[in-house]
Amino acid sequence: MKKICETVGFLVFVQGAAGLLHEWLDWFGFLSVVRRLPFFGDYALFACIVLVVTGAAIMIASDSVKE
Repeated sequence: MKKICETVGFLVFVQGAAGLLHEWLDWFGFLSVVRRLPFFGDYALFACIVLVVTGAAIMIASDSVKE
């Protein structure tokens, strides 16, 4: 269960980081899921920041999960 939480947290973090890189530097456009979802609209940058923070929180919280 701990590895699953770490993997999910890492994937969420990577999606957020890729979205931020795409918003700021126009890199990793192929990797970002947020830009493909039309309902985010003008809030894509905020959504990417939330994904980065959420991914980091999931990875930190996975340390408290027992095997």
